[in-house]
Amino acid sequence: MNEMLALFWPWLIGGLLGVVFYGGLWWTVKQCVSSPRAGLWFSGSLLLRMGITLAGFYWVGGGQWQRLLPCLLGFIMARLLVAFLLRPGQESWAKPSEKKPGKPTQESRHAP
Repeated sequence: MNEMLALFWPWLIGGLLGVVFYGGLWWTVKQCVSSPRAGLWFSGSLLLRMGITLAGFYWVGGGQWQRLLPCLLGFIMARLLVAFLLRPGQESWAKPSEKKPGKPTQESRHAP
């Protein structure tokens, strides 16, 4: 039982790191749409998100690969969760899409 609990915490922290990483990526993309300095936003966000993630993995691992595996699993599961919650057609996870089915827009009527 203690062994399972010892692997639960790295999994949970990996999931939190994944939510921060991928949630931060989503937030950055939303900010860059209207920003004249999109490259600066992406670069700064990447450095911050990678720094937090790598420091978290380093702290969780503590030199033991057995703790890194559940951390990585939690990180990947968080990616799937964020991708599910922010799937196309939804503006945010807080409120459902307000688009109504009907006539397609001009952009969606033709293929490239």
